[in-house]
Amino acid sequence: MQADALHFLGDALTYSLSLAVIGMSLQRRASVAIAKAVSLLAMGFWVGGSTVWRFFEAGVPEASVMGWIGALALLANVASVLILVRYKDGDANVRSVWLCSRNDAIGNVAVMIAALGVWDTATGWPDLVVALGMSGLFLTSATQIFRQGIGEWRKAVQ
Repeated sequence: MQADALHFLGDALTYSLSLAVIGMSLQRRASVAIAKAVSLLAMGFWVGGSTVWRFFEAGVPEASVMGWIGALALLANVASVLILVRYKDGDANVRSVWLCSRNDAIGNVAVMIAALGVWDTATGWPDLVVALGMSGLFLTSATQIFRQGIGEWRKAVQ
């Protein structure tokens, strides 16, 4: 749930930045994509670290809350993914928006699965496993965006 909430904030910023630079130079768009990759990288590390900490300190999450939030967020994210799917192979700036939306939808499904696991086992292990998986997904997406952004930035300054 924590990853979902933080990712929604990140999406709002990502969409705003992406819209602001559409039509600008490739160098500017690539620079924004690189900045977004760095923020996604930070979020990936934060989600992973805070989840491990919460697991040992906070106990078992509330399965019903996890499930409802995951389901409601999935509705919004599937709509975004369907709108953005045609841009998934665009420049780094546009691709970053696609990856964030895709990650959100994957995360929502994962949170709902984790909620079932938490409910069934009465432990926090399913939440921990899903959160660490989401952290890895954020880190992988950040790396992809960063590499593409650097390549486009170099191309633009030549």
